[in-house]
Amino acid sequence: MKKIAEIKEEFQKAAFDEREALYEAYKEDTRAGVLAVINKYKKQEEKLLKEKERIEQMKFYEKKYDHVGYICGIDEVGRGPLAGPVVAGAVILPEDCQILYLNDSKKLSEKKREELYEIIMEQAVAVGIGYASHTRIDEINILQATYEAMREAISKLSVRPQILLNDAVTIPMVEIPQVPIIKGDAKSVSIAAASIVAKVTRDRLMVKYSELMPEYGFASNKGYGSQEHIEALKKYGPSPIHRKTFIKNFV
Repeated sequence: MKKIAEIKEEFQKAAFDEREALYEAYKEDTRAGVLAVINKYKKQEEKLLKEKERIEQMKFYEKKYDHVGYICGIDEVGRGPLAGPVVAGAVILPEDCQILYLNDSKKLSEKKREELYEIIMEQAVAVGIGYASHTRIDEINILQATYEAMREAISKLSVRPQILLNDAVTIPMVEIPQVPIIKGDAKSVSIAAASIVAKVTRDRLMVKYSELMPEYGFASNKGYGSQEHIEALKKYGPSPIHRKTFIKNFV
């Protein structure tokens, strides 16, 4: 009889489609350790199956408009912070996209966002990123600056989409047909991917700003109005990347 440690190793090394044979091989083994191993991997499979079902549900709009041509998801990050730019992402995923765990970027851990960012950048048909600086936000207001960043993101795509799936908004001055979807980053894989790309891009930028201006804690607060950030703002005054129209109540 094999040791439990050996059976554990067998399961660890087995590919997903090889596990069924292992379940069959050890179904008569009543040792608690073996039962625990089998239970662990069966639970993993259940979780994976549920995730695949969730992702399929998030392809509702992609399937609805797949006859149109290339579908592009659009989302932005950074409308609320006191400092830094607003960043928009535009992502066209492949029609047979199999990326799991896509979701509203705010619902994902930083580690998971970073992992998914790399996968999206590798597998996407096209990715465009647009920015509107703190200065531009002060000049034309945050909503118009957001639209500008979104238009830039679309213009940077290497492939022209035939339809845009947007998170909640309709972007002015865009000729491509648009479908605004409330809470779209949790309902569409394309918008979720755009949300992740925008979030990771902006977060990395704010970490770089933090290296230049460590007193504001941009690496942790990403420019949002945390208590630490507001206290630093009162103590040191605004940095070169603060939005003047956003900080009137603090300085």
